[in-house]
Amino acid sequence: MPFDDDAPKPRMEGGWFRWDQPLASVKREWVDGNAHLNMGYYMVAFDLQTDRVWTPLGLGNALRRIEMGTFAAEAWLDYQREMTEGMPIGCDSMVVAYDDKRLLMKHRMFHFTEGWVSSENELLYLCVDMTTRRVGKWPQYVLDNFAKVATGEATRRVTLRKRGS
Repeated sequence: MPFDDDAPKPRMEGGWFRWDQPLASVKREWVDGNAHLNMGYYMVAFDLQTDRVWTPLGLGNALRRIEMGTFAAEAWLDYQREMTEGMPIGCDSMVVAYDDKRLLMKHRMFHFTEGWVSSENELLYLCVDMTTRRVGKWPQYVLDNFAKVATGEATRRVTLRKRGS
């Protein structure tokens, strides 16, 4: 999915990146036999949200220009209320924590016009040197961006830790 440096910019509210436009609407092809958003498409929507929040954090295209990128290492999804075809999807994002190589984020999906929460997503991202396809260190400007917005809020499942520790 392409990053859009010219996309609408978010505002910060209570530690959340918030947009005044919906992320998408639930598409017919995203709906399953139970007439609601298929579980895999929740992750598709959250991945679209990740692309949307990368630009204000200095990730996405800015990292690509220096041959760096982000890979998701772990994800957890919590379903709270179903979304059905045509519903407008709103998403907010929060930087929870980070270190020199990792980023812990939360996304929250909600009905854009009614406001009720449908799902939450926690993710652990790695900074990757695209020339070696190995974990690398965030550039200083990215660390500075994270420092301005990281909330330190508790997560429910995913943590900022090394595997096996």
